Amino acid sequence: MKKLSLISVLLISLSLISCNNIQGNQTNDKPVVDNKETSNPDVVTPEYLTYETFKEKVWDFEKNPQEWVYEGDVPCVIDFYADWCKPCKMVAPIMDDLAIKYEGRVKIYKVDTDKEKKLAGVFGIRSIPSVLFSPMEGRPSMQKGALPKAEYIKIIEEQLINKKQ
Repeated sequence: MKKLSLISVLLISLSLISCNNIQGNQTNDKPVVDNKETSNPDVVTPEYLTYETFKEKVWDFEKNPQEWVYEGDVPCVIDFYADWCKPCKMVAPIMDDLAIKYEGRVKIYKVDTDKEKKLAGVFGIRSIPSVLFSPMEGRPSMQKGALPKAEYIKIIEEQLINKKQ
């Protein structure tokens, strides 16, 4: 009976130690907040937007609250996400791939809804991931939920790149 108690205590101790190690490693999967922090400056990655940079690069909703006036020089895709969101983590590498695939033709942005609550509120973001597709002219469209990479490509090709003017 003593051996069984000792084995049980050892197993519980090992389980607790394992859980602590797993929890400690989870902080390594957070995205880079600023492209300047990447080790290779030649690598194309989505750009992270704040409330202020959104107004400069996408739409100044304070200056033009009633009308979408796109500020960019190429169409854009904006991924509204949160670090804790599992579907957002599935979409993140897709956005990285799209940033490379469409470099110079479509800009890929990311907005952390936990850090940019005010900006998420402007768009009424209640579900993440939510992805905004903004053509050069006309109104943007919002897609809620994680999609396969092929669907994002289809939307970009049809609504942003090959959109009939």
